[in-house]
Amino acid sequence: MKLPKLRELLEAVTALIKGPYTSPFPKKPFNPHPNFRGQYKFNEQKCVGCLACEEVCPSGAIAHKDEVVNGKGARTMVHYSDTCIFCGTCEAACIANNEGIKTSLEWELSFFDRKKESFETIKKELQLCELCGDIIGCKDHLKWIAEKIGELTFSSPTLYQARLQDLGVIDENLKSVVKDQGRSDRIKILCAPCRRATTLTTN
Repeated sequence: MKLPKLRELLEAVTALIKGPYTSPFPKKPFNPHPNFRGQYKFNEQKCVGCLACEEVCPSGAIAHKDEVVNGKGARTMVHYSDTCIFCGTCEAACIANNEGIKTSLEWELSFFDRKKESFETIKKELQLCELCGDIIGCKDHLKWIAEKIGELTFSSPTLYQARLQDLGVIDENLKSVVKDQGRSDRIKILCAPCRRATTLTTN
């Protein structure tokens, strides 16, 4: 039989003096270490709906659903707690200074109804093409791009019109003054196919 090492003896004596290492939970609330990676949560104010987190998630714990009703679009971002492996890849890939989705100290993730409680959601407003109505992206994402590239925004009518719309300078319901796809349709928030079509048909 091997004799205990000095380190093991020291730990045994420390446990006798200071008490057990185990947490007294549930008698007392458990406070995890500050570096603990608990439940990941979206920050609705910081998230821009770019889907970078969804692209890099190795376990498929992040998804989205786009809906367009009566000319208004919304993107629902979903994080599935029961599928998440808490690797931190989503937070690392977040373009919004790693603040769109962040870990928390919430570690108690048990629930009774998996279908109703195993996920969290946030909604972001979508920007639709002003000609065909297709989805371009989230309004917050376009705003983020415009702020990131600064004056280069003026090289893209879609970006600077989206930025002016965000600032309340232009009317959201701006309509073409002509029926054909002419010059007036070029200065609009357009998807890529409509941008190409109006470019080719502009006189």
